[in-house]
Amino acid sequence: MKEFCSLPDGELEIMQIIWDCVPPVSRGAIEEKLLQEKHLAPTTILTFLTRLCDKGFLRAERQGRMNLYTPLISRRDYLAKESRRMLDRLYGGSLSAFAVSLCDSGITKEELAQLQTMLEEDML
Repeated sequence: MKEFCSLPDGELEIMQIIWDCVPPVSRGAIEEKLLQEKHLAPTTILTFLTRLCDKGFLRAERQGRMNLYTPLISRRDYLAKESRRMLDRLYGGSLSAFAVSLCDSGITKEELAQLQTMLEEDML
C-alpha cells in the first residue's frame, strides 16, 4: 500500500466528495456539494485542491479554463491506512483492546453480526 499522510478535516471533506463522484470532478461540482453542508470560499476550496494535488491524493488536468480532479488514492486504501494508524496509536496495535472498546461503546448484536460477516467474507 502506498505511504501517505493523514488528511486534516477540510481536505478529507473534499476527498470524500470527490470519492463520491464519478471522476474527473470539477471544482464547481465540489462547491455545489459543499454548499449543501456549509459554505467555503472558492479560494479555500482551491487551496485544499492544490494541497491534495501536492500531497499526491489528486491529479489535476486542465480542460479549457478549468481543472478536473481525479483521485490517485482510493477511499478504501485511505481508510485502511487510517484504521491501522488509529489501532496503533490508540490501542498500541492491540486488536483485542480495540474489540473490548468497541463492545463497551454499545455496539448492538446486529452490528456485531454484520461485522463478523464482513470479516469472514473479506478473509475468503
